[in-house]
Amino acid sequence: MSEKRTFSISELSQEFDITTRSIRFYEDQGLLKPSRRGQTRIFSTKDRVRLKLILRGKRMGFSLGQTKELFDLWDETITGNEKQLLKMLEILADRRAHLEQQKADLAMAEMEMDNAETRCREALADVQKKKEAHDQGEQVLKDAAADSGR
Repeated sequence: MSEKRTFSISELSQEFDITTRSIRFYEDQGLLKPSRRGQTRIFSTKDRVRLKLILRGKRMGFSLGQTKELFDLWDETITGNEKQLLKMLEILADRRAHLEQQKADLAMAEMEMDNAETRCREALADVQKKKEAHDQGEQVLKDAAADSGR
């Protein structure tokens, strides 16, 4: 982690490859609490860590509300974090269940696509067989017409 004690919004934006607008949004949602010097936001190392956790939570599928709830629990616990850990376990269990459902849904969709693809390939093969039979029939008729013309 950086030795620096404070950060500007543009420094955090560049470090985490997000827009300054996103950082301001997280501030509006109460997830970040920078101090101010006039109109300039001054972010602490705590804000930097929170931003990193916000982005990690987003990658894991946490809502901003869930992240805020965890932050609030962390802020209210000075000597222990049992509430936060229990809440984190609850959120992780919910997220895992959601991902398992998505995996099952994806497997079902993939199976349905496989079945549709198989039916399409079989129908295409039937169409090609009928076309070949039709073309052969036309050729027989042409040959017969040519033979009768002689």
